[in-house]
Amino acid sequence: MAATSIREVAIRAGVSVGTVSNVLNRPDAVAATTRQRVLDAIAALGYVRNDLARQLRAGRSRTIAMVVLDIANPFFTDVIRGAEEATDGTEISLMLFNSGEDVARERRQLEQIEEQRVLGLLITPVDDAPDSRLEQVIQRGMPVVLVDRGARRPSRCSVTVDDVMGGRIAGTHLIEQGHRRLVFVGGPASLRQVADRRDGFAAALGDCEDSPDLRIVETPTLTVQAGREAASRIAGQPASARPTAVFCANDLLALGVLQEMTHRGIRVPQDVALIGYDDIYFAAAAAIPLSSVRQPREQLGRTAAELLLEEANAPERHRHRQVLFQPELVVRTSTMHRRPVMTSPR
Repeated sequence: MAATSIREVAIRAGVSVGTVSNVLNRPDAVAATTRQRVLDAIAALGYVRNDLARQLRAGRSRTIAMVVLDIANPFFTDVIRGAEEATDGTEISLMLFNSGEDVARERRQLEQIEEQRVLGLLITPVDDAPDSRLEQVIQRGMPVVLVDRGARRPSRCSVTVDDVMGGRIAGTHLIEQGHRRLVFVGGPASLRQVADRRDGFAAALGDCEDSPDLRIVETPTLTVQAGREAASRIAGQPASARPTAVFCANDLLALGVLQEMTHRGIRVPQDVALIGYDDIYFAAAAAIPLSSVRQPREQLGRTAAELLLEEANAPERHRHRQVLFQPELVVRTSTMHRRPVMTSPR
């Protein structure tokens, strides 16, 4: 069944097409009785205006695209909620894409986003190399803000958390709890957030004078299942050589580690301490509440969307900014068992 046209509405209401257009776009310019006649015709015919076509005629979209690494991750759910808060009450809508940490999929999505002629792009990129598809989008003039990823140059906007510091405070906490055999679980290492958290963790251990043992277990994804598989590898070691503390690159990995350790009869925190990253709701709600490095998730999304709207609405006045938030350590049961050991830095 064909959609009702604006001309059909005009014929039913006994007015011109221009009058119908005014009712839709400038209702105060139309007399009340005429306006009501047009509205009655719209309701009777079930007319729905083609907003996309109207935007394209005006040469300006009212849609922001947002690409995240994993839409199933509660961290990104909160970031999206923050972006929606920034657009709430405006005529701007948010169109979501899930790259699934897949470079090829991200490339296809960026092509689709350009075809849609969106107002701007919020993205946590899988690939932000100088020759990436994202760089091409930026070079062609689309407003872009990187979310949870620092910009490589000052001519880009970004909103992120100091992940190196986040890894450092996790490592410092575990060292102060007396741990000297530690493991970092996270991956893929090509994700800059993962690499930064790992590097900060290693730096904290390097500051300790008695040289703690650090092992790396790289995972293919940042999911609960990947955490379980990593924990299986850790738990398979002899108890005398097994790490006594695990730092995971995000909370989903940590929840997977907790599940697998519990399944194998390894106690948290008595046998192994465990700390995650992000401080999603499920961290505090776990059977053994998880210590975590908290990110201001909704604030990340809200700030990023505000920067994007600022650039899109007034590009001539916009100043690119790289906003860096500081992480916060949240200590819960999963790391609170050992008696603190005093150490001095090298």
